[in-house]
Amino acid sequence: MSNDEITRRDFVSMTVGAGIAAAAGADASAQQQVVETNVTIKTPDGTCEAAFIHPATGSHPAVLIWPDAFGLRPSMRDIAKRLAADGYSVLVPNPFYRVAKMPVFESASNFNFGDPAQRAKLTPLMGSINAAGAAERDAAAFIAWLDMQRQVDRARRVGTQGYCMGGALVVRTAAAVPDRVGAGASFHGGGLVTANPDSPHLLAPKIKARMYFGVAVNDDMQQPDAKVKLKAAFDAAKVPAEVEVYPQAQHGWCVADMPNQPNGQPIYNKADADRAWSKLLALYKVGLA
Repeated sequence: MSNDEITRRDFVSMTVGAGIAAAAGADASAQQQVVETNVTIKTPDGTCEAAFIHPATGSHPAVLIWPDAFGLRPSMRDIAKRLAADGYSVLVPNPFYRVAKMPVFESASNFNFGDPAQRAKLTPLMGSINAAGAAERDAAAFIAWLDMQRQVDRARRVGTQGYCMGGALVVRTAAAVPDRVGAGASFHGGGLVTANPDSPHLLAPKIKARMYFGVAVNDDMQQPDAKVKLKAAFDAAKVPAEVEVYPQAQHGWCVADMPNQPNGQPIYNKADADRAWSKLLALYKVGLA
């Protein structure tokens, strides 16, 4: 991929890391000023819009964030900013670029999962990235793009994390670019273990990364054997992997703009989200060396 295939939009914003840290409850003294830029990336399937967020100076390990079914929006940018403030150069793509420009959703907060008409809007979006080979082609293109950026330390391995539908995309990314991906984390990931021959958990033998799977309690209740099959697959492949059920956390608990549960309680759970964040940073510290 040549530099003339990469265009940057005129949107650039500076964010003070201390502000991010204050919002996240982190230690401001350890944070860095970060830069957020909208970029476009050529892939085999078209042109993908993305947010590239990184510390203002230096080169750093790269991280690819796969959003949930609501795509690239402010809440996903906030996750990337928080990570960049901890010293990572982060790319968050619009996973639906084949069928829709970003932002597809500004927020998930008003989405009604109980409304079939609203759920139907997600079907073609998710279908576009979950089509055979789509995530693998994207992952290779995104990581190649990251490796061309001066803000990325190419001597360090790449991390990838995903939320809800993004969990399975993390596994596919780690399998598609095994020599670059050193760590992968799935939070309340969906479709990790299926009966299909292309189930993500069956990709474990292709993966060289350390893996972490944070499982929501209601997902575990719906598919209690998934965690067992997931762990068994990675153990058999001798791939370091931790699979952990969060007993108080609902599907979507890590993402701040999730709507409320039917009982009126919020899905987002700050305490468990912060615990998951600690797990993520520990994983990257080891896996991206």
